[in-house]
Amino acid sequence: MRYLPLTDRDRAEMLAAIGVDSIDALFADVPQTARRAGLVDLPKAMGELEVERIISRMASRNIAAGSVPFFIGGGAYRHHIPAAVDHLVQRGEFLTSYTPYQPELAQGTLQYLFEFQTQVALLTGMEVANASLYDGATACAEAVMMANRLTRRRKVVVSGALHPHYREVCETYARFVGFELGALDPAPGDYSEDLTERVDRDTSCVVVQNPGFFGDIRDYSDLARTCHEAGALLVVVVTEILSLGAIVSPGEMGADIVAAEGQSLGNALNFGGPHLGLLASRNKFVRQMPGRLAGQTVDADGRRGWVLTLSTREQHIRREKATSNICTNSGLCALAFTIHLALLGETGLSRLARLNHAAAVALAERLERIPGVQLLSAAFFNEFALRLPCPAAAVVDALAAKGVLAGIPVSRFYPNRTELAESLLVAATEMVTTEDLDCFEQQLKEALS
Repeated sequence: MRYLPLTDRDRAEMLAAIGVDSIDALFADVPQTARRAGLVDLPKAMGELEVERIISRMASRNIAAGSVPFFIGGGAYRHHIPAAVDHLVQRGEFLTSYTPYQPELAQGTLQYLFEFQTQVALLTGMEVANASLYDGATACAEAVMMANRLTRRRKVVVSGALHPHYREVCETYARFVGFELGALDPAPGDYSEDLTERVDRDTSCVVVQNPGFFGDIRDYSDLARTCHEAGALLVVVVTEILSLGAIVSPGEMGADIVAAEGQSLGNALNFGGPHLGLLASRNKFVRQMPGRLAGQTVDADGRRGWVLTLSTREQHIRREKATSNICTNSGLCALAFTIHLALLGETGLSRLARLNHAAAVALAERLERIPGVQLLSAAFFNEFALRLPCPAAAVVDALAAKGVLAGIPVSRFYPNRTELAESLLVAATEMVTTEDLDCFEQQLKEALS
């Protein structure tokens, strides 16, 4: 009872208040395949030293991203992070700081959030950005709900090139918040997707991704005009924020809201998290923006200072007018993003983007020459799709056994679509070397021979 203080009666009362019959009913949305039938098979109690040894042995079974040629992307990317980033974010005043409720005591936090917002707005080509969200997928869902509030419509059109995880998060929100979501089928290498035909007077927004999930870069200027003519909004998603150092920004294409993942700058892969959600929009939409927004002001003595200009949240006094249930922001990840981008500067960002593109082009040209391999992406940044002459999953497993992490089989995201079984998603960043390219090319030739 020391660690389990609730009685059966306590649990029954809570379940009754929630409106379910059992604890299992609370997990109805978790697939059975994702649930454990029993306890994790771990030893009982042991000393700290013994535990460290066991964990180290378990960890050694993984192939670390930096230990082999690495070509995995799909929404999380391996980039070089300057040592200064980690050194600065681990300073006590940053590492231990919490939500800046009292601006007079949190000027440093508010200042870097203000600078972060400025960077995001400049990168995306938008007029205003918030102080970050949890990750790109939830930022995408928040952007959709923001569009629904602005247009007072409930129909959402989703491109087949949107990351499937982002689409699934939007589908979950749609189920509980109550809006209609129509997603087109994924089609790597198919540039015929026409979203304009699906836009009508009931459409709240159209959600696209650029570069798309399969790496394709497109111009959505015409789609933006079509949306605006119908009173709808264009939401552009960016999973590789570094691409905006090389391609036309969503704002220049006419986007109304931009949702993005900021992990590529300042934040390592870390086995899936934590990540950094970015959200930016036109200034006229700022009142419906979720999360919080740091602003610049002057104090009674005329000195520059910072405040939370916008923070209509469920924890605050105006919680009945909250735009979402987001209760914090990825503050430390946002700081890492800001430091990394400040170190790069505009020139450094552009150069880094060019290095990424050059690495991807060099790899694509090599792999495309291998008999049976077809390049599906006509225009891409640092990620592209291939069609192999056999199931991609088996090839990836074979190359992993040879010490090459060769990308992601698209079937991992779409297991029920047999037409995608031979598609492979490959990413190349500034971290890959000429030797890595040589190794990938050689191992793929051998695997397909």
